[in-house]
Amino acid sequence: MAQLSSPKKDAILKEMALSLLKNKEFILRANKKDIAQARRRGIALAFLERLTLSEKRIKEMAECLIQISRLKDPVGGVIKAWATPNGLRIRKVRVPVGVIAIIYESRPNVTSDCIGLAFKSGNSVILRGGSEALTSNLAIFKLLKAVLINNRIPEGAVSLLATADRSALDVLLKQDAFIDLVMPRGGEGLIRRVIKLSRIPIIKHYKGICHVYVDEEADLNMAQNICFNAKVQRPGVCNAMESLLVHERVAGRFLPGMLKRFKQVGVEIRADAVTKRIFKDVESATESDYRTEYLDLILSVKVVKDLKQAIWHINHFGSHHSDAIVTDDAATAQKFLKEVDSACVYVNASTRFTDGYQFGLGAEIGISTDKLHARGPVALEELTTYKYVVYGKGQIRT
Repeated sequence: MAQLSSPKKDAILKEMALSLLKNKEFILRANKKDIAQARRRGIALAFLERLTLSEKRIKEMAECLIQISRLKDPVGGVIKAWATPNGLRIRKVRVPVGVIAIIYESRPNVTSDCIGLAFKSGNSVILRGGSEALTSNLAIFKLLKAVLINNRIPEGAVSLLATADRSALDVLLKQDAFIDLVMPRGGEGLIRRVIKLSRIPIIKHYKGICHVYVDEEADLNMAQNICFNAKVQRPGVCNAMESLLVHERVAGRFLPGMLKRFKQVGVEIRADAVTKRIFKDVESATESDYRTEYLDLILSVKVVKDLKQAIWHINHFGSHHSDAIVTDDAATAQKFLKEVDSACVYVNASTRFTDGYQFGLGAEIGISTDKLHARGPVALEELTTYKYVVYGKGQIRT
């Protein structure tokens, strides 16, 4: 895998994209079986939304593969080069991680994203999707694997555990002699289970408790649009806003219209005492609400005294995923950017952009809130490590 040329990888990725588009009916039929089974089990609407494929989503899957094909190949890239006083020429060069196991839930589009990113970065990938999406995942996997085999790529380049048996995960996570990295992508329960069982290094995020802070110097019309998008556009994903913080000097002007707009689309509001005095039709928030990733049309709200309190609240209650400030004050924005300890920090934009595709990275394996090796969207560069390549002319150490 590490020896494949960039032109060959890019041509195969484009062929994969074409296969998805040509076989969209095959994928949709498989997805309908998963949806029917999920409905029989009484799966929540937010979960069902993540499971559902459409022609539009299949087109987006294909576009992700095309975008990956257009990105610069990280493998072989020189990170740094220098010479030592004794004449050694040293290069720090990007190489694939090796074998990556990716464990994920509910979203079938993750199957194609992961195959595309792993293939371009020269890695072999083992996929273990959730049982609720098994038929959809298998359909996508079979189509993309057929493209690889037709191009004489080794079968071991891409594997999928085609079983709903939970014990398969237990076995997989003990294969530290064969697997270099595990990436769990799903709910907090899945991720904690992987951490408990794995003998293999992990890149992960537990949950996405994302905030938007509306500052006293915010354009309130802009703030309303950003907050609405961050919460409502797709509430069941890890980069959706879960907590809204508002400076006390603009709370009286901002919250009535904002919360009314949220209520009109069915958002349940859980708020502090100050917010309740401004807008009566809300529930009281508990401390646990500010620590909760709802993944639903539920929002916690708090009025804060100043920027300092907003930053403290985010760092204390958040999950270090994605947090935003809305302000026209440059100094305030810079302080927020420097002091909020999150993987992605925004000024005057929705947290919903924390996504490999939206960042122009082609796609992502997941979002990392770790601090070692990878942070934020895990895309091509994050799926590589490095080695030192050293050229000499007979030098010996004395």
